[in-house]
Amino acid sequence: MRERDTESCREERMEVEGKLSTHSTSKEEEGEVHRVCDENQDSKGGWTTFPFVIATVLGLSVAVGGWGANLIVFLITKFNVKTITAIQINNIILGTTNLLPIAGAFIADSFFTIFSVVSVFSFISLLGVIMLTLIAIIPSLRPSPCSIGSLMTCQAPSKLQYSVLYAALSLVSLGLGGTRFTIATMGADQFNNPNDQEVFFNWYFVALYMSSVFSGTAIVYIQDNVGWGLGFGICCIANGVGLGVFLLGKRFYKQVKPKGSPFLSIARVLVAAIRKRKMSSETSTEPDYYYGAGAMTDNPPTKSIRFLNCAALKSEEDKQFVGSYGNRWRLCTVKEVEDLKTLIKIMPLWSTGIFLSTPIGILSSLTILQALTMDRHLGPHFKIPAASFLVFALLATAISIFIIDRFILLKYKNLTGRTLTPIQRIGIGHIINIICLIGAALIERRRLGVARSHSLMKQPGSEVPMSAFWLVAPLSVMGIGEAFHFPGQVSFCYQEFPKSLRSTSTAMISLLLGIGYYLSTAVTDLVDKTTNWLPDDINQGRLDNVFWMLVVIGVVNFGYYITCAKFFVSQKQNVGQ
Repeated sequence: MRERDTESCREERMEVEGKLSTHSTSKEEEGEVHRVCDENQDSKGGWTTFPFVIATVLGLSVAVGGWGANLIVFLITKFNVKTITAIQINNIILGTTNLLPIAGAFIADSFFTIFSVVSVFSFISLLGVIMLTLIAIIPSLRPSPCSIGSLMTCQAPSKLQYSVLYAALSLVSLGLGGTRFTIATMGADQFNNPNDQEVFFNWYFVALYMSSVFSGTAIVYIQDNVGWGLGFGICCIANGVGLGVFLLGKRFYKQVKPKGSPFLSIARVLVAAIRKRKMSSETSTEPDYYYGAGAMTDNPPTKSIRFLNCAALKSEEDKQFVGSYGNRWRLCTVKEVEDLKTLIKIMPLWSTGIFLSTPIGILSSLTILQALTMDRHLGPHFKIPAASFLVFALLATAISIFIIDRFILLKYKNLTGRTLTPIQRIGIGHIINIICLIGAALIERRRLGVARSHSLMKQPGSEVPMSAFWLVAPLSVMGIGEAFHFPGQVSFCYQEFPKSLRSTSTAMISLLLGIGYYLSTAVTDLVDKTTNWLPDDINQGRLDNVFWMLVVIGVVNFGYYITCAKFFVSQKQNVGQ
């Protein structure tokens, strides 16, 4: 009986439930079936599933990096898309892939198991990469070839070609959004020990960085120097292998049933508060709040954001149906109300990360355009692909995280007797990001000076005789800044979010990145329409002014961050208030 699989347990549970409805089985029999099935489920998971999950992460991430890292170059060289348009499309795709994980988490939490969500979205991703491969192979799906220097006279893509391209990009974005964070959650769910979960997350990020570096170097080189069809074809193989390995591990996985999304709890409080907005003024007696069954405390809700307290206030109608499911959109517990208040108080400090990620998105995209115009030779015969320069930021982040965790944090604690708080780490990240943008502006000014001195301003597409390795400096500084602020943001959300909403912390970071990338598209479009800083030939533009503008945005945002941090009260300090 202990060897029954999950499906047989599910069938037997259904049978028991059917008998219970006709009173033809005992409570003891029901308890035995549920107990054995739970033991069967507990016997799964653990380190047996680790190779399957990590192999899936590697396969899917290689596929994503293969089409994502070089997307700007593909749009410019193979689709005759103008440089600024290519940047905007790229940033929209990045924004979408960072917003979709919220939808994936909601579906996994509310309706289906994470295994089902990852399986379906991995297949969707595979379809998208196959379409990109076909676009690269079949000439009729692309406009006629055109050199970068003569974009103004190139044939524009047709509506059909754009439709096929956008369909492919939509599929790969949807696939990435539904897998990247959900598979991390599923991998952690396989372990009961928090230490094992921490080890898994470490290897998960190692796998992400390794696959990103491989895609940003090997696959990008193949795309630029051998063929886009082969490069995308490798992505297809990687995606297919990742999906296949993931499905092979099905019988070993511990399946966690959907428990309902915490976003529904937030929505219920808002709806209930709006529906009962007049109750607080109409109630003259002592308010009667709902604490829920088994509540550990009966403390009334706090006085801050008092409007939300109505959601937990019992009406005469509620008192007749307390505990029923249909009532949950009219009556919430005090804890649910307080959890939403906590979330609202976190939002100002959280929002500062939006204009932290916006400059990063713009800088990353413009760096590729800069590299396309600079000397990228490494020796007489090897030329580094423009998109591969972003790998230096990844390497800087990975190395910096190791140094910070192993040395800087320990040294700081030994010197001060205190640990570096997440808010302090994020603040350091803000400062380093500003330094990065200043460096980028100075290097761009030098690049434009070299272009002018060689009379390249009137020669579209000409290569500036300046090494592209100058770009490594700001990219590395950007990576160091990310090593401070990104883990700091994750830690901040994890520590400050209410326990009932803690599973949404990674989704909130993803949301922050998504909004940032969308804003980077809007900022780029605004600059393009109101200035002459971003022409198709950047040798004739003023990218340095764009970077100085980002410096100003970063300084103002840092001031906003300092203000929010000064008035923010940690939940640890707020206990009992």
